[in-house]
Amino acid sequence: MAEEKINKVTIIGSGPAGYTAAIYAARANLEPVVFAGGPTLEHPQRVPGGQLMVTTDVENYPGFPEAITGPELMERFQKQAERFGTVIHMENVVKVDFSSRPFLLESESGLRVRSETVIISTGATAKWLGVKGEDTYKNRGVSACATCDGAFFKNQEVLVVGGGDTAMEEATYLAKIVKHVTLIHRRDSLRASKVMQERALNNPKISFLWNSAVEEVQGDAKGMSGAVVRNLKTGDSQLLKATGLFVAIGHTPNTELFQGILETHQGGYLKTVPGSTRTNIPGVFACGDVQDSYYRQAITAAGTGCMAAIDAERWLIEHGE
Repeated sequence: MAEEKINKVTIIGSGPAGYTAAIYAARANLEPVVFAGGPTLEHPQRVPGGQLMVTTDVENYPGFPEAITGPELMERFQKQAERFGTVIHMENVVKVDFSSRPFLLESESGLRVRSETVIISTGATAKWLGVKGEDTYKNRGVSACATCDGAFFKNQEVLVVGGGDTAMEEATYLAKIVKHVTLIHRRDSLRASKVMQERALNNPKISFLWNSAVEEVQGDAKGMSGAVVRNLKTGDSQLLKATGLFVAIGHTPNTELFQGILETHQGGYLKTVPGSTRTNIPGVFACGDVQDSYYRQAITAAGTGCMAAIDAERWLIEHGE
């Protein structure tokens, strides 16, 4: 099988990080090639464009005072990247060889490309509960991001599921906006740090349901109306009325392709040199949620995408490319 020409920059993944990296790389005349990704057997719901593709109104991205849907925003990102000459393949990379340069990448259709630098922007996938009604009411009450969607629930009753720092942060953030937050946790103690625990436990707008788990999300044509919650000790179930359910049990970075190749943090996120997007392999860069377990916002992903393109450009100049 013939190999394509050697690319200066190849981007694995899309979303705000990947498309921004493509825009900057293209404007630097680096002729980037993007493998935008898509569904896999393990992740059938994964689509090019990342988590914003399953988001309705985005109201916190600068420049859109009237709000914009996630898919429309990603379509604009993609068109802007293509306008400057980015070549986009709507498929996944399934194999990489970073042992020597130019690096070798192979896609699911068998396309093999070599590249002087690689930018990884494969993102992260939210962990969901997997209960009845959850998929039905995603973006109609069910969310995995309070910062993204909290404003839609002003003065309403909402639920948060989880027991770690993320759940405490989500509940505390929501308490500033909503009428009341009920935090549901499977155990009788929290895994969150002491500071985060105390902040949530001392908040009068947050109450706790211990040893409990959501069994079903209910609603109607308008959206979510409540959730059936079971006490794991007694077996008793109750219906909690709420218009929002925030699942805060963590995210899984999409790093399967790089296991044993690139260094990761304990949670699986790719390690980058502080203040840069450089990984442990020279010429390989990471941006967006695949290396960010803290902020996880479209705007911060786009920012690191810009950084990755600039890092790649400077690396190529330093190496005489």
